[in-house]
Amino acid sequence: MQTPTPGHTGSANATPRPQQNANYVFFDRSTDGFSEQAVPRAKAAQLKLEHYYKVAVDAAVERNTRRVEIERKLQGETMMSDERKLRHLQQHGKKESTFLRLRRTKLGVNDFKTVKVIGKGAFGEVRLVQKTDTGKIYAMKTLKKEEMLKKDQLAHVRAERDVLAESNSPWVVQLFYSFQDPVFLYLIMEFLPGGDLMTMLIKYDTFSEDVTRFYIAQCVLAIESVHNLGFIHRDIKPDNILIDKGGHIKLSDFGLSTGFHKQHDSSYYQRLLDSTSGKQAAPRAQAARNSVMVNSINLTMSSKDEIATWKANRRKLAYSTVGTPDYIAPEIFMQQGYGNECDWWSLGAIMFECLVGYPPFCSESTHDTYQKIMQWQNHLLFPDDVHLSRESEDLIKRLITSADKRLKVEQIKRHPFFYGVDWETIRSIDAPFVPHLRSITDTSYFPTDELNQAPEELPNEDGGPNKDLAFLGYTFKRFTISSQGF
Repeated sequence: MQTPTPGHTGSANATPRPQQNANYVFFDRSTDGFSEQAVPRAKAAQLKLEHYYKVAVDAAVERNTRRVEIERKLQGETMMSDERKLRHLQQHGKKESTFLRLRRTKLGVNDFKTVKVIGKGAFGEVRLVQKTDTGKIYAMKTLKKEEMLKKDQLAHVRAERDVLAESNSPWVVQLFYSFQDPVFLYLIMEFLPGGDLMTMLIKYDTFSEDVTRFYIAQCVLAIESVHNLGFIHRDIKPDNILIDKGGHIKLSDFGLSTGFHKQHDSSYYQRLLDSTSGKQAAPRAQAARNSVMVNSINLTMSSKDEIATWKANRRKLAYSTVGTPDYIAPEIFMQQGYGNECDWWSLGAIMFECLVGYPPFCSESTHDTYQKIMQWQNHLLFPDDVHLSRESEDLIKRLITSADKRLKVEQIKRHPFFYGVDWETIRSIDAPFVPHLRSITDTSYFPTDELNQAPEELPNEDGGPNKDLAFLGYTFKRFTISSQGF
C-alpha cells in the first residue's frame, strides 16, 4: 500500500500551493457538490447556535453581576449580622432559581385569556388579557409576522422590543414578556388604564397652561429617558403617551424607534433572509441609516370622505395604515440624516395642540399637512382668539424650528415656561387628572366601542424556517423579583 507523501493526498481538490510549506495540505473551500438546501440549512444552524450560546453566556454574566452587586451592598451594611447577610444571599439564590425556571417555561398565547380589544393599529392590535395561572392583568400587543415581512418592518419591530426590554424607566411602559408563534409576535406589557393623551384632548379640547406644563414636563423626562438608552422614538404623538392609574404618563409604541444597532437596520434583515434562502445578496445603495418608512404616509392621498374638520378624522387616522404626519419633524421626510432632536419637534407640536386645540400644521389631507411641515416657516401661526403666555409661545417656537436651532433637553428644562417645576419629584406629585377605576379590568378610558370586539381565531400556520429566523432572539422574560429590600 502506497503511503501519501507530505503535501499530497488522494483528494483531487488538495494541492500544495505555491510558496507554502510542502509539509501541509491545503484544501480549497467550495460548496460545489452540496445539495441546494445544504448552504441555507447550514447558515440557519449557525445562526441558531450562535444565538443559543449568546443567550446562555449573557444570562450567566447577568446572574454573576447581580450576585456581585448584592454582595457589595451587604458588605456595606456594617450593622447587619453575618447570619442575616447569609440569609439574604440564600434568598437571592432562591430568587435566581425561580427566574431560571421561568426562563425555561415556554409561554404561548394560550397562557393568556382575552378580556377585550383596546386598540388597533396598522400591523396588529392591543388586547387586555389575563394570565391564566396568576390572574394578573396585562396589555398584549400582537403583530402579524407576514405583515412585518411584507412591509419591511423587521428592523422597527426589533427596535421596539429592544427599547422595552432594555428600559427600567418609570417613563416607559414596562415589558414583561415577549414571545412568538409561527404567525404572530406577542408583547406582554403593563396595562395603563388611563387611556392616552389623544383621548383626553378629544374630550377636553384644550388644557390650561398649568395642566399643559405638567404633561409636557413629564414628556420631557420620558423622551430624555429614551434618548439616554441610545434610542430615538421618532413617533412621539398623543396616541403614544399613555396615562397610568395615578394619572402620570408613560411612552409606548416604539415601532418606529431606532437604536442604531445592526438589528435596527432594515438592510441587515434583507441580507439575513438572502443568506438563509441561498440567494446572492444584491448590491445595495447606502441608505440613510436612520430612515423612516415615509411610504406609510400617502403623500398624494386625497380625502375620500367629506370631512368637516381635522378632529372628525383624527380617530380614524389612528387606526389606519396611513397614519398622521402632524407631529413628524421635516428632517425625517427629507431622509438626509438626523438625530434625537426630531423628538423635540414632535413635543412642540403636542404642546401647541394642548393649548390651541389642534396641531400646528393640521389639514384635511395628509398631503397638505406634509406640505405645511416642509414649509413650516410660513405656516406656524398662533390663532388670534387663543391667548398664550409669552413663555409658552416662545417654547413652542424654540421646539418647532430648524434642527440646528432646536433646544436641547437641558435648555428645555431651564426654559421660563417650566419655572417652578421640580424635575426630581414631578412623578410623585398629584396629577391634574386621575382615572376613576371600577376594577382592574376597567377599560372605560379606551374607545373600545369603536373597535371590533369579535374574538379572532389565531391561525395555526407554519411560519417557515426563514421567516422564523428573521425573528430569532425576540423572546424575552423580565427578571422582576427584586433582590433588594434589606
